[in-house]
Amino acid sequence: MDARLRRQAPIVVPSRRDAVLGFAAVCLAGPARAAEPETIAFDRLYKSFGVLGYEFADRITLLRGQTVRMTGYMAPPLKPESHFFVLTREPLAICPFCQSDADWPVDIVVVILRNETPMVSAGRKVVVTGRLEVGSATDADTGFVSQIRITDAGFALA
Repeated sequence: MDARLRRQAPIVVPSRRDAVLGFAAVCLAGPARAAEPETIAFDRLYKSFGVLGYEFADRITLLRGQTVRMTGYMAPPLKPESHFFVLTREPLAICPFCQSDADWPVDIVVVILRNETPMVSAGRKVVVTGRLEVGSATDADTGFVSQIRITDAGFALA
């Protein structure tokens, strides 16, 4: 007989009691779930803002780079299909992000979509999920300025 075969550890067969307890533990644990994205709200984005600038809320700074969920309204798009839109606290009739970051409204967030997507009516509430980016940035293609962005995003009607 080969020496390697003789040195194998003995096979241990669990008792009926151990098998039943293990099965019960698996059933009680339920299916594994991915962590739910953190929900953020417009009124909790900034710690302070005014003539001297913006200070992001501590929680928003900590969530930078993480997946978040946010509910709001899609601002009127520049074209029917786009790779981005602006999420607003309330429905708007005009473009809210065509300003400098000095005039940046504190109740909007730029959403950069995973794929070019047909937009929905500005009066419809949407739920956005994507990666949170924080800090002033200018979009290279459009020249639009943003303070807070949700990127690699998708959305659904609320």
